[in-house]
Amino acid sequence: MKILLVSPCKDPRFKKPKYLMIPQLALHLIAGLTPPEHEVRILEEELEEIDLEEECDLVGISCMTSNATRAYDLAREYRKRGRTVVLGGVHPTLLPDEALQYSDAVVVGEAEGVWEQVVADVQARKVQRVYHQPYPSLERYVSMGNRRNTKKRIFDVVPVMTTRGCPYNCEFCCVHDIFGRRIRHLPVANVVRDIEESGGKIFIFLDDNIIGDPGYAKQLFRAIKPLKIKWVGQASVSFIKDEEMMRLASESGCRGLFFGLESVSQKQLNRMRKSIKEVDKIGEAIQKVKDFGIYFHASMIFGFDSDTKDTFPETLDFLEKNRVSSASINVLTPYPGTEVFRSLKEQGRLLSEDWRYYDHSTVVYQPQNMTPFELQAGRLWVLKTFSQMSSTLRRLPDHLDFPLLHLAMNLGFQAACRHELRELPDLAARLFPVQDSKLSEQRGFPLRSLRLTDLFGRGLLKGDGSTGS
Repeated sequence: MKILLVSPCKDPRFKKPKYLMIPQLALHLIAGLTPPEHEVRILEEELEEIDLEEECDLVGISCMTSNATRAYDLAREYRKRGRTVVLGGVHPTLLPDEALQYSDAVVVGEAEGVWEQVVADVQARKVQRVYHQPYPSLERYVSMGNRRNTKKRIFDVVPVMTTRGCPYNCEFCCVHDIFGRRIRHLPVANVVRDIEESGGKIFIFLDDNIIGDPGYAKQLFRAIKPLKIKWVGQASVSFIKDEEMMRLASESGCRGLFFGLESVSQKQLNRMRKSIKEVDKIGEAIQKVKDFGIYFHASMIFGFDSDTKDTFPETLDFLEKNRVSSASINVLTPYPGTEVFRSLKEQGRLLSEDWRYYDHSTVVYQPQNMTPFELQAGRLWVLKTFSQMSSTLRRLPDHLDFPLLHLAMNLGFQAACRHELRELPDLAARLFPVQDSKLSEQRGFPLRSLRLTDLFGRGLLKGDGSTGS
C-alpha cells in the first residue's frame, strides 16, 4: 500500500515563519512503525502544498486542536476520493467521537502498539472504528532513519523525544490526560542510537519537561555528551536549583531552553504549582541560566482570572528589565479536556467552540477583569512592543552568544504580530461583537481602522480601569 502521513497547517493562507515552527516528530515515528513493505510519504502542509489527487490507499492525519478544523476538511476531501482516513493526535484523542464523524477510524493516544494493526486492518478491509492501547511500553527501538534532509527548516533542527507523561495537574494542560501521570522513559541507549542515525547536528527535545525525572535526565546528559551535538528543549524553572544538572546539560550541548513562566503576577504565581513563586527569584533564575551559556526563552500567558489590565505593562517591564531574549506571548487557551475548559463551559463564559481559534493567540472566553477585546489587544501590544526592532536591539548586547537566534526569533514574532494585527478587526467582528461593539463606538474609531497605539493612547487599557474619552 501507499500511505500518506499528513500534518495539516491551521490556515493554508498564512503559514508560520520556518524558524518559529516546531519540527514534526509524530509522523516520522509512525513511518518507523509501518511495516517496510509499504510505501510511506510524510506531508507537512506548513512546508508544502497538499495535492488531494495524489494516489494512495491510506491517509493518516495527525492534528492538535487549532488545526483540527483543517484536518477534518482534508479528511472529508480524501474520503470523497475513496481513500481510507485515520485521524490521530492530541485533539482526536480528547474528542474521539467528534473525530469519527470525519474519518474511518481514530487512534486514541499513542501510536505504539496499534499502528501496525491499523495498517493490517486497512489492507484486509476490516477497519475498526477506534484503536487504543493505553500507555504502551517505550522499550522497543523504532528506527526513524536519517531525518536531516526532510523538508529543511532554518537551523536544520532535528526533533527527539525521551519521555512521556506528567505527574502535575495544571488546569490549562491536558498532557496528563493523553500520556498519563507517570513519567515513562525511552531507554537512554535508544535515544543515543536515534540521534546518531538521524544525521543531525542540532536537536530539539520535545519533552514537556526534559528534567522531569532528574536521575534520568542526568544519565541522558552524560550519555549524549560524547556525541558533540547542540540541543534545545523545555524545562521547569526548578532547573536552577540543581547546579550539577545545569552543568551536565551545558556540557552535553544544551544551548537553549523554553521555560513556561506563564505569569509574573504575584497573585497568580501563588495559585500555580510552581517551584519558584517569587517574581524577584524568577529574575535571578533567568540570569543563572544565561550564566551557564544557555539561551532563555520565556513563555507567558495572559488571561488568568487574577489578571487585570495592569498585567500587560507589568509583564513587559519584567521581560525587558531581565533582558529576556525572546518570549512566546500567549493568551490562556481552554483546550478541551482541561480543567479550565470544563470550568469556563460550566460558567457559560466560552465565546466559541470553533477549534480554529484555540491557538494560544485568540481569546475564546469572557475574562474576569476585562473584555475579550481588551485581552486580545493587550496581548498584541506586549508582543508588538517586546519584539519590535528597537527593543530587540536594546536587548542584543546581553545575547551576543546567540545573536542570530536572538534576531531570528524576534523577527519571526514581529512577522506573526503584523499578520495578527491585520486580522484583528475581522476577528473582533466575528468573536466579540456583543461584548465590544459599544466599546468601539465610544472610542470614536471603527474596528477596521484600529491601531494598538490608538487603543493605548485613548486609555483603553489604563490600569486604573478608565476607558478613555
